[in-house]
Amino acid sequence: MSETTLLLLVYCINCLILGSPEKHGSGAIDIDEYNKGTLINHLKTSLSNALHHFPLLAGCLATTRYEDDDTISFFVDCNDAGALFIHATADGITVSDIINPVYISSVVHSCFPLNRLQCYKGITKPLLGLQVTDFVDGIFIDCSVNHVVADGTSFWHFLNSRSEISRGPTNLSKPLVFQRWFPDGMDIPIRIPRSCIDVNQCNDDFVLPHTRERIFHFSKETIEKLKAKANAEIGTDNISSLQALLSHIWRFVIRNGSFEPNEETKYRIVVGARQRCRELPDNYFGNAILGTFVATKAKELMEQGIDNPAWRLNRTIAAMTG
Repeated sequence: MSETTLLLLVYCINCLILGSPEKHGSGAIDIDEYNKGTLINHLKTSLSNALHHFPLLAGCLATTRYEDDDTISFFVDCNDAGALFIHATADGITVSDIINPVYISSVVHSCFPLNRLQCYKGITKPLLGLQVTDFVDGIFIDCSVNHVVADGTSFWHFLNSRSEISRGPTNLSKPLVFQRWFPDGMDIPIRIPRSCIDVNQCNDDFVLPHTRERIFHFSKETIEKLKAKANAEIGTDNISSLQALLSHIWRFVIRNGSFEPNEETKYRIVVGARQRCRELPDNYFGNAILGTFVATKAKELMEQGIDNPAWRLNRTIAAMTG
């Protein structure tokens, strides 16, 4: 994906809800006031220790301006500015208030300190943030990271490493690789026209339209049926579970939208580059993703079964493997 695209994306987020076992089943964790305090201190300590291994996440974005062509380039300044850690309390809110409603509660957004923050604002905002929010009968733990610094794979590398460190080891079982790699012929540093991103204009007055958000859960059995159906219809066994699910979602979004029959629709997908570029090791920390899309007309998507869009997704991804 282009540098400009990443800079305009919002922070990656991940969250975990812990509820009391008497209200949320035997699989829940008993969180009393004492355990909350112990857990929060433990999270702070393990986060601090993890940042020794992930110095980029304790830094901030910085820019270099080039007056000769009115461009700028971004880089990570490892200045040890630190990560954001917040301990908050949501008075009167229970775990059920979060997980039971059909639509996502507005309270959830307040649990993410870097929620909907565009990545280029990492110049003045932390690149990593963690918030622990107390509920009446549980806690909500959020972790957010700037997408310019890390993709999803690197984000999970950090989360798993922090979890590993919290259990005692001082050395990571999967050491990081920070050495940058760029394709041959690419000009470094990457210069971006200032007209594309004006870091002095943060659009603080922009108000998002009111929308309701909902999380859909697909059971393992449902996904297996979608995969079997897509493969059977096209006569192959190469379509993955994810490709079948994406095809299913694509078709239903278009079916329930206001699209003209001949209107072109595009499904944008992101493909991991680590397993596709020999120069990139699995533990490369940074962004190693490729963006592409599959396009088709709305009527074709509706007239054909789940197999055709799933197969086109499969072939597009395969073509990027080389």
